[in-house]
Amino acid sequence: MNELQILSTEVGEEVLLPYFPEGIRAGFPSPATDYEEEAIDLNKTLIRHREATFFARVKGESMVDAGFMPGDLLVVDRSLEPQNGDVVVAYVDGGFTIKELDLTQREQGVVRLLPHNEAFKPLTITPEQTSMIWGVVTYCIHKSTRSRRGG
Repeated sequence: MNELQILSTEVGEEVLLPYFPEGIRAGFPSPATDYEEEAIDLNKTLIRHREATFFARVKGESMVDAGFMPGDLLVVDRSLEPQNGDVVVAYVDGGFTIKELDLTQREQGVVRLLPHNEAFKPLTITPEQTSMIWGVVTYCIHKSTRSRRGG
């Protein structure tokens, strides 16, 4: 099971960072019209429910095919009602894990947590297990390739 490093959300004063609202093209470059720059506060953008939000750092590789890499920083909202297909942080038998929530067989009493890596098997949650959905992942922040190499 993947472990997660749980971090608190100490949201202090507003921190405004440069922001380009028109976006930056990932295709062919285009001449920038005005080089317009606004400001953005990532706390306001990433955190909707401050009291119910926490951060976690991904450890393990069970979700790499969904883009969740070891070391990525997750924004997790505990106030959201988990829905089928959500990526969630779950507490199962004494440990935290990140997986996709599968509720398609809920009427039959089956809840599954699906990895996104063929090397891992789905977890089927039984009533005998100590488990709970801890929160819904709302954002995943990861370093660029160069940053991952330490450059």
